[in-house]
Amino acid sequence: MRIALMGSGGIGGVLGGRLQATGQDVRFIARGSHLAALQDGGLRLVSPNGDLHLPSVEATDDPASIGACDVVVFAVKMPDAAAAARSVAPLIGPDTMVVPYLNGVEATDILIDAIGRAPVVGGVAYISAAIDRPGVIGQTGTFQRFVHGELDGSQSDRLAAWHQALSAAGIESQVTDAIEREVWRKFILLAAHSGVTSLTRRPIGEVRDHPDTMALAGSAVAETAAVAAARGVGLPDDVVAQTMATIEGMPADMKSSMLVDLERGKPLELAWLSGAVARLGRAHNVPTPSHQFIATALALHADGQEI
Repeated sequence: MRIALMGSGGIGGVLGGRLQATGQDVRFIARGSHLAALQDGGLRLVSPNGDLHLPSVEATDDPASIGACDVVVFAVKMPDAAAAARSVAPLIGPDTMVVPYLNGVEATDILIDAIGRAPVVGGVAYISAAIDRPGVIGQTGTFQRFVHGELDGSQSDRLAAWHQALSAAGIESQVTDAIEREVWRKFILLAAHSGVTSLTRRPIGEVRDHPDTMALAGSAVAETAAVAAARGVGLPDDVVAQTMATIEGMPADMKSSMLVDLERGKPLELAWLSGAVARLGRAHNVPTPSHQFIATALALHADGQEI
């Protein structure tokens, strides 16, 4: 299987490293100092699931130099998604599958606008990983679960092959016939966790310990669930309770990736998290005051300004 990683950071680095280690033909698409490190010294993965060093990897910043692939993993940050989606076209052949593992609920629409519907499937990633330094990916925690599904709910040979490749690489994989539900299930949790931890500049344990900030997290969860219901997403009736139980069970020191980006002065995915909840809420006449407050309070940091 020929696989291209559009985005070779946390998700792309872990997937690409594990898949290449099992013999798959993997091509990393990266830029800047990370690209230079991949080309010079290969890829290192530091993980509780076992460290890995691939001394030689195929890495480029030019998708056109790769050609058509069986699978394109689309794993860039949301601020880069539209531009990256337009550069996917040279990787597309008649049977190519493009699977996005991005935050938010708009990645498939961005890809469809750029390359058409046929290659695109839906995806959800549950993993904590990031670039520690150029050429080195650090993974926090042992969980690495990926969910994917055809947009029309059908079964397909391409998804079956992808599931088999991930499973052989020791990565938990699930094929679903309801990918929109799974994307929104994660989004309800992620938007609240990202928004409240970034707003307070504190990990989730401290948010939980204060009744007012935990109440804000609960409001944020309920608002996103209400938007999903207004859009006709088929979520379970107890999705709010399930999500709050997940928040209660998170490690106390867990920070959202958006909080980490905020601390590092990087651009934020705010417009596609709390900003998206507020925007979609307005479109469906659903009040979202908590997310609107979060989006407004963090707006001056969205472009990556130092705090």
